[in-house]
Amino acid sequence: MIERRGLFRYAILSALAAIVTIGLKGFAYGITGSVGLLSDALESLVNLAAALMALFALSVAARPADAEHTYGHTKAEYFSSAFEGGLILLAAASIAVTAAGRLLSPRPIAAPGLGLAITAAAAVVNLAVARVLLSAGRRHESITLEADGHHLMADVWTSLGVIVGVAVAVLTGWYQLDALVGILVGLHVLRSGFRLVRRSALGLLDTSLPPDTLETITGILDRHASDGVRYHALRTRQAGARRFISFHILVPGDWSVQRGHDLLERIEESIRGAVPNSVVDTHLEPIEDPVSWEDTRLERREDGTDLAP
Repeated sequence: MIERRGLFRYAILSALAAIVTIGLKGFAYGITGSVGLLSDALESLVNLAAALMALFALSVAARPADAEHTYGHTKAEYFSSAFEGGLILLAAASIAVTAAGRLLSPRPIAAPGLGLAITAAAAVVNLAVARVLLSAGRRHESITLEADGHHLMADVWTSLGVIVGVAVAVLTGWYQLDALVGILVGLHVLRSGFRLVRRSALGLLDTSLPPDTLETITGILDRHASDGVRYHALRTRQAGARRFISFHILVPGDWSVQRGHDLLERIEESIRGAVPNSVVDTHLEPIEDPVSWEDTRLERREDGTDLAP
């Protein structure tokens, strides 16, 4: 199992980056009064809150399985990404309200050169940290770090859009463009937040593994068809970095218990090798017994028959 506590340093890095960029962007807004730069600074506040939540979620996910949580605590990471998505949605609403007010009452932007230079420096910080988080998130299969990394990358693109928009507003004297940039930033942030919330909800709802992973699993199971072996009731889900896979294997009834057990061991080993960090749960049944073919649904009645879907 992946050592989740080793991921704390990435969440700490994200929090430090957020503190630095909040200071830089806040100062840039203070000297310019640009609502576009304000919207950028507000998103960095969300980054800090998300990084602190990530620290908490990773600390919970790192806990070993116990009597009350026999499958471990890895789903805690989904709560972190959902929380971050909710914060992003709130930030988007704040940005839109502020920008709409400035659209009705535009005003000149002071010291644009210095303000944009500071914002550009903050974007470079976010870009460097985002690449580290995304790499670590993919390597360690942490949705928390991936969410943080994608959010920081969205922040980078937001900063670039703000820089261009504010620069054009200064050059043309059309200061309503500053507010329009803020509104566009709010819409972009809204989309990012919605995607995070959706992904977290799918994880909490035990959505099946991706089609390519399912194809890998069924390919392994199909290898034994020539031996008269069949399978059904394949179910999969993912909780953080862990994947859970269960299915029934049907074998000729004259097989010995040892032969059936050895087959299950080989199949489980093959799947664990092809699908990292997976927990494989199998059930052996005689292929000639009609009850074996009825035992395919998640719930069963007290008399042993399957419930209707």
